[in-house]
Amino acid sequence: MEIIVAPSAGFCFGVKRAVNMALDAANQYTSLEKLNTLGPIIHNPQVVKSLEEKGVFPIDNIDCGCFDTILIRSHGIKAEVMEKLRSKGLKIIDATCPFVKKAQNYINEAALKGYFIIMVGDKNHPEVQSVISFADKGRFLVINNLADLEKVPVSEKLALISQTTQDVNFYKCVINEINKKAKNEVVVFDTICDATIIKQEEAKIIASNVDVMIVVGGYNSANTNKLQNICKEIQRNTYHIETEDEVNPEWFANAKKVGITAGASTPDWIIDLVLKKVHDIDKAKLK
Repeated sequence: MEIIVAPSAGFCFGVKRAVNMALDAANQYTSLEKLNTLGPIIHNPQVVKSLEEKGVFPIDNIDCGCFDTILIRSHGIKAEVMEKLRSKGLKIIDATCPFVKKAQNYINEAALKGYFIIMVGDKNHPEVQSVISFADKGRFLVINNLADLEKVPVSEKLALISQTTQDVNFYKCVINEINKKAKNEVVVFDTICDATIIKQEEAKIIASNVDVMIVVGGYNSANTNKLQNICKEIQRNTYHIETEDEVNPEWFANAKKVGITAGASTPDWIIDLVLKKVHDIDKAKLK
């Protein structure tokens, strides 16, 4: 079989930066000091586990009082939570992705100018929760499907922003629909990160030219799930896995070309193990 691996598969800049900051902090701290991340630093269970082995543990509650230093994960945190951490006088290491920071700043500026904020994304995702917290209370709407457009206050000045890992085509569709409905000014912010755009375009091309498509990444990773959805629309033989143990030899029975891509939170070592597993399956077929 020919195996095609997407050039951009794996860690994006923001994730790599956050993981490196966690590793650097772990190397500087003694076993007596407590270093924690507020929530998992990235959406990949294997990476989170490897950091725990180095003494970096996620926590969900900042009121537990059981840590010395808190590391802000790549998704960022709510504005009010950051203020609370600062008021406690804790040491804070901010590993928020710069693209997420940019989105937070855009919303803050737009809110100050009186815009009603429309954010395209999953309202339960930590990045969306962190970014939208910079809007004025009650003056924002998070939408995740076209049906939600009925809730848009079309008479308001509107500012549109997107989750950094959103499907590019869906965001464009939302922008077009709102521009049709809006009765006032509409400002659009370009907040989908470059890595997401590149990954999605590569995934489309590869999925169009293979018999089987494998998407590697955490099941709780939004951008990985977006990649899976994009590939599935093009190649029905698309499989989302977290590790090489989930690769099924039956998928490749009649395959001549296999594509592999991976989400922005997937480390190279997991991609390499998946690639090796597929190679081994191919060798076994030839015997």
